[in-house]
Amino acid sequence: MNNGERKQPGKISVVSGFLFFFIIFGMFVALAYLAVKHAGLSDFATAMLSGLGGLIFFCVFAALLSFIRLKHFKHTHRDFGYDILLNAFEQVSHGNFNIFIEPNSNGPHSEMADAFNEMAKNLGSLETMRQDFISNVSHEIQSPLTSIKGFAALLQNDGLLPEERRRYAAIIEAESLRLSSLSDNLLKLSALDGEKKPLSICEYRLDRQLQSVALTLEPQWSAKNITLEADLKKTTINGDQELLSQVWVNLLHNAIKFTPDGGVIKITADSEQVIISDTGCGMGKEDLPHIFERFYKADKARDRSLGGNGLGLALVKKILDLHGFSIAVESEKNTGTRFTIRLN
Repeated sequence: MNNGERKQPGKISVVSGFLFFFIIFGMFVALAYLAVKHAGLSDFATAMLSGLGGLIFFCVFAALLSFIRLKHFKHTHRDFGYDILLNAFEQVSHGNFNIFIEPNSNGPHSEMADAFNEMAKNLGSLETMRQDFISNVSHEIQSPLTSIKGFAALLQNDGLLPEERRRYAAIIEAESLRLSSLSDNLLKLSALDGEKKPLSICEYRLDRQLQSVALTLEPQWSAKNITLEADLKKTTINGDQELLSQVWVNLLHNAIKFTPDGGVIKITADSEQVIISDTGCGMGKEDLPHIFERFYKADKARDRSLGGNGLGLALVKKILDLHGFSIAVESEKNTGTRFTIRLN
């Protein structure tokens, strides 16, 4: 959309206007003087009445000029940008964010047009994110529900062998846990995004927390014959103990999930950083910039078979950001992955 160019009045028109005013003013005073002089009044009275008439003329003329200028101001502002901006805002109010006002550096609304374009762009990005979020959530919910529905129908077959019945029941349980994990992560992210759950900052021993998390997950890494190596220096930090525990659980759970049988996971920690590395399948460089995005999966087929929903690392990033900590990742396919969390 083009706002057009607003024409500015020239100096000649202004001078002509004042000249016209003084000519008419002079004529009015002269006529008033002759009129009162003809009435036989004294020179003093004649001068007073003439001056009063001139003053009245001046006030009427000034009021008329002001009214004309006001009408002209409103008219030109509506002509050059006002109607365009009004229409653009109406379009946005109806959900159309693909609208752009062509900036005009000479127009009276150029800054407002730039601000509007930035607002429309941001709103469009938010709308795209909202639609993607709904699509991703729907997809993640539909997959386990389909499995639960299918295997629940199979369980109604009275001719199933006990082994088959147990296997189908185990699948239903696993898919139910997957749904529960998705719901839990979504609720946590929603609470953290809206700051509905303020941080409960306290001083505690980070090395003890990491050791406790590793022992809690021992059945998982022991079942895959994974060697877990830990070098934990005595470290005290200030943070939300419950939320940071979720960070270590998610990172270690991912390391266990993507590390093959017989692999190695290492945990090192000191007052400056925590490093969690593994000898798993790793990721390609094209995936690394996106792994903290919600619902992003480097290998969708593999991750789904392992029960992931693409929210674990997004939750990790959110919790660390709230603490003022940072996280970096290094990874190569078929080599392993290394997460480094800076604590200051």
